[in-house]
Amino acid sequence: MIIEWTRIGPPVTAAFLGSLVEFIEALTIVIAVGTVRGWRSAMLGTIMGVLLLAVLVSLLGPALGLIPITLLQLVVGVLLVLFGMRWLRKAVLREAGVIPLHDEAQVYAKETEALSEKGFAGTIGWDAIAIATAFKAVVLEGLEVVFIVIAVGSVGHMLIPASAGAVAAGIVIVLFGLALRRPLARVPENTLKFAVGILISAFGVFWVGEGLGFHWPGSDLSILGLTVGFLLISLAMVPVARHRPAEELAPAQQRKESY
Repeated sequence: MIIEWTRIGPPVTAAFLGSLVEFIEALTIVIAVGTVRGWRSAMLGTIMGVLLLAVLVSLLGPALGLIPITLLQLVVGVLLVLFGMRWLRKAVLREAGVIPLHDEAQVYAKETEALSEKGFAGTIGWDAIAIATAFKAVVLEGLEVVFIVIAVGSVGHMLIPASAGAVAAGIVIVLFGLALRRPLARVPENTLKFAVGILISAFGVFWVGEGLGFHWPGSDLSILGLTVGFLLISLAMVPVARHRPAEELAPAQQRKESY
């Protein structure tokens, strides 16, 4: 049982945490839409987005089996490294105070204000603006979830565990959303992104090595070592970024970095 968890634990955890972040961002917009424009149209847009994502997963999943395993490992690994390092870089800069923290309460307020200014657009009681906004939010954030699940689960026959992690994250966020009906502003999102960036980067390096024919010591267990390595390096980079010269920090502080 311990050996099995060491194999499925990393992909489940990475998929759960990564999906949790994306679901929080989607939920914030859907709640804003439902509060201002009406819940029936917001739910219709959400359901339409979920159905589209389900179709994409059903089409992409079987297609992965047609790709040679080493090529798949290399391509997925490179994508994971790029994706994970992007999250990790921004998480480090936010932790160091170089760029502002992502504020879901502020996103909710802005989205609510923008939706309030738009007039009704629809027929037979359906609000086209509300449907389109909720649909777009679910699809855009959901595509990130699909990528995370496929990337961490496509190699090593871990697609089902990774999917289970994403589904668990979705259930948690839906339950919180139904209970609170407001953005989860108190969730330490930057901490989640920090953890996800570390995990996905570790997976990426592991799969790049596999695709290039490198034999990792301890096989899948080496992912844990890579994770610890990324964690230590990232923690060390926070004070380094915090103490960069002021003239270097100013341009970074002025950039409007989302995500």
